[in-house]
Amino acid sequence: MNSSDKHSLPQSKVFVEGRYRKLCRDLPQTVFFCPECKGHPRRRKGCVRCEGFGKLTRDSVQELIGWVAGAAFKTRKNKFHGAGREDVDVRMLGGGRPFVLELDNPKVHDVDLAALEAEINRRNAGRLEVLGLHWTEKNRVRVIKETPHAKEYEARVAVEGVLDPARLAPHLGQRIGVVQQTPERVAHRRADKERERWIELRGVAPVEGSTDWLVRLRTEHGTYVKEVISGEGGSTRPSFSELAGVACRCVELDVLAILDDEGQAEAKPPERLAFGANLE
Repeated sequence: MNSSDKHSLPQSKVFVEGRYRKLCRDLPQTVFFCPECKGHPRRRKGCVRCEGFGKLTRDSVQELIGWVAGAAFKTRKNKFHGAGREDVDVRMLGGGRPFVLELDNPKVHDVDLAALEAEINRRNAGRLEVLGLHWTEKNRVRVIKETPHAKEYEARVAVEGVLDPARLAPHLGQRIGVVQQTPERVAHRRADKERERWIELRGVAPVEGSTDWLVRLRTEHGTYVKEVISGEGGSTRPSFSELAGVACRCVELDVLAILDDEGQAEAKPPERLAFGANLE
């Protein structure tokens, strides 16, 4: 077979869906290339920002899943499609975040997904856990990426002063409209504009042995939660700081649940497909 014959062969893709739980605070969802050298093989050698590594983190959710899956399917090429993403330092807990892993031109198709899931979890104990790995199809990528989801969070909040829970009591369980200007931390990749979102305070409780507080809240899709806590100098209004009457800062954040768009129920996974229904 000559090279032209090889290039004319049909290319196949396999789509595998599941949920991931991120248990640590140093893991991005996808490959975190250095913004200076972009991970380019030649440019990264002299890059001061990443010291020649090409990335700003050792690995990512995509890589930890993709390395194991790629070995099983005998392919090095994959794309990771998540239902939104959390910041590098934010844990993804609860039932996990839905994702689709797209594997390009695998040499092996008949992979035991239960065994693959177990191996991913064994190799990444304490950092990453995959749940409900199953065959899916191409159109799930669009659904996963375009369906808006509300989220439930728990934030550990540092308070500059004394927080009086009684002041927050009237707001608990109430849906509050907020207006957010694009935060400074994402201004380089997001349009600078005001966004109207809603939040719901679900509960506040002191952290034992600390002056910090735990704040549980639900938010609309696209809400910048850290700025909801602090207010970022008035760029989010009203903020938790404003409602509490004291300056607050989010020091740790966890996603507890991926909800439906109305924030009322956790999004359910789709029905499993028969093997081979995902091949294109």
